[in-house]
Amino acid sequence: VQLMESEGGLVQTGCSLRLSCAATGFSFDVMAWYRQAPGKEREMVALITRSGSTNYADSAKGRFTISRDGAKNTVYLQMSSLCPDDTAVYYCNARVVGLTYWGQGTQVTVSS
Repeated sequence: VQLMESEGGLVQTGCSLRLSCAATGFSFDVMAWYRQAPGKEREMVALITRSGSTNYADSAKGRFTISRDGAKNTVYLQMSSLCPDDTAVYYCNARVVGLTYWGQGTQVTVSS
């Protein structure tokens, strides 16, 4: 099982960025994005189920959109109106039958 995340990057406040995570090995029940900022706990940003139901952290609602391409077993996180508080390492997460897998993480830095 592998979760291959796209590169994050350095963007300015107000800009947009899209992350992708391609999963191999399983067709997952739930795919999600988490993030961890320096000195803070890892937190869920958004998740999407196999059926397409989504859930967002309050901080992501209205700015981030999670989507999934079932044929490619890939999940996307479209982030807009980014601000410095969004700076973190973003992790792809995938779950199936009680098992949880994590990507290696990708750094997103938003400059003011």
